[in-house]
Amino acid sequence: MRCFVAIPVPDHLRDALVSVQAHLPLGRPVARENLHLTLAFLDEQPEDRLEELHAELDRVRAAAFTLSLSGLGCFGGDKPRLIFADVSPSPALEDVHRKILGAARRAGIALARRRFHPHVTLARIRPGSAGADRIAAAISGLGDRPLPSMPVSSMSLFRSDLRPDGPIYDELAHYDLI
Repeated sequence: MRCFVAIPVPDHLRDALVSVQAHLPLGRPVARENLHLTLAFLDEQPEDRLEELHAELDRVRAAAFTLSLSGLGCFGGDKPRLIFADVSPSPALEDVHRKILGAARRAGIALARRRFHPHVTLARIRPGSAGADRIAAAISGLGDRPLPSMPVSSMSLFRSDLRPDGPIYDELAHYDLI
């Protein structure tokens, strides 16, 4: 089962991000209900491993906190592949991220080593699409738009089913922060 651990985006922020998506010149917007901040991508995992992870995540203790979004960005440089809302640095978020990685290790899940760049993906761009300049201009123009803060009081384990018209995410488990 293809899974990830993420912080769901609250409705008031989803509304603001959907408004930003409407002004993007390229890309396939992420569906409103799929907007999230990934803490760890788990890739394909067997169910027994996910059950072990669930037990480990249930033991994670962290305080609730608030995140701020700090503008827009793009991964891929001259060949952009996705547009995102960037998250301001947050020691509390880094702490939760480290705890998730530890829970995954204890459950026997080996995660790819990647630098953690917290963000909310807004749109995916097909390979070979022209328009890096248009994207850069849109990001520059929309980047100053204020976005509401994001209270974080929980995280979830999601299953991801890839479909031709976009992924379907199902919440498998929910974990409250204290």
